[in-house]
Amino acid sequence: MRFWDSSALVAVLAEEPASGLVVPLLRADPAAVVWWASPVECASAVARRRREGCLRARQVDVFLRALRELGEAWQVVVPGPSVREAAIRLLMVHALRAGDALQLAAALAWSDGRPAGRDIVTLDERLAAAARLEGFGVLPDEAR
Repeated sequence: MRFWDSSALVAVLAEEPASGLVVPLLRADPAAVVWWASPVECASAVARRRREGCLRARQVDVFLRALRELGEAWQVVVPGPSVREAAIRLLMVHALRAGDALQLAAALAWSDGRPAGRDIVTLDERLAAAARLEGFGVLPDEAR
């Protein structure tokens, strides 16, 4: 079981250059753990691409349907005071944006504060760097 950042989830659901790196990871271990807001972040990414003219309405519909279907199997880390406090701490010690701090705080909650031996799947370099410093393994290896 691995924690999945929304950047990697988007690459699973939409054809991207990094899709070939993350799709096999999900096939090999489909028990994904995600942050509560990850579906919103994924929808935001596809909506932005639609506004930019990179996607047609039909492609957006297919993406959102796949997001819902895939999301039915996810284990979700829900918001709460401990996630919020961890995110604030992470913002103070790493060069993260709020959304990335919440992702990493959720991963820490999932790991019960013991990240050794646990992996985060992300394509975000800042999040990957912070996750390594917190003690997580980071996948895909090839993206680094």
